Amino acid sequence: FLFQLKAQAPGSAEELRCLQVINQQQEGSSLEELISNQSCLKLANTIKAYVATVAENVIRRSAVKEARRSYFNSSEGQVPPKTAGKPSAHLTLRPQSLAQDGNSKRFGNLSQSCRHAIARWEDSTIHSHLQNITYRDGRLRVNQGGKYYVYSQIYFRYPSDGASARVSVPQLVQCINWKTSYSQPILLLKGVGTKCWAPEADYGLHALYQGGLFELKAGDELFVSVSSLAIDYNDAAASYFGAFRLDL
Repeated sequence: FLFQLKAQAPGSAEELRCLQVINQQQEGSSLEELISNQSCLKLANTIKAYVATVAENVIRRSAVKEARRSYFNSSEGQVPPKTAGKPSAHLTLRPQSLAQDGNSKRFGNLSQSCRHAIARWEDSTIHSHLQNITYRDGRLRVNQGGKYYVYSQIYFRYPSDGASARVSVPQLVQCINWKTSYSQPILLLKGVGTKCWAPEADYGLHALYQGGLFELKAGDELFVSVSSLAIDYNDAAASYFGAFRLDL
């Protein structure tokens, strides 16, 4: 401590004399000489600042130790597991065919205009992720109840069939379905596009997007169904399905 004072005020004979006076001061004796001396007042302020700094450092170290003590489980000697984070999911499409339409029966009774359930999604690529939501066989399963924004986009690539395509006007439909404890799924969202492409076109492209906010319970499931599986499967950024919880 004396070394720090010396470094702050090198060669100060007055301050050294003040220290000697303080050292010789007895309890209850007068401090008039110290108060009236500017050098002694300056030294007193230096001591006060130093004590405040030391006290602040002691308090900070104590707070850090207390935080570490509460973080570690002293009874088990283990670090508490990290929270899983807010539930969210974003899936991208995987190739599938109309031959898999028979599998749609396991999704329940679906609307005739939206009867092809999409059973294959990517959940672990650079374009997709899962966090605190479960994915299995085309379904997203909610693990934590709450208000969820649910969304989907399907990028249809509808092929022409020669001359018949020139007069056909295909209706493209996308549905987001909600499976609860009831036996049959409930239609949450439905998007429709009726398109008529040029006669010389080999195929028509059309993207349908929809999204909405819904109150879901733990155990509820979500899945997408469409009017046709004539979809562009080569663009992971074009067809997707997801949900995330909002704290409202």
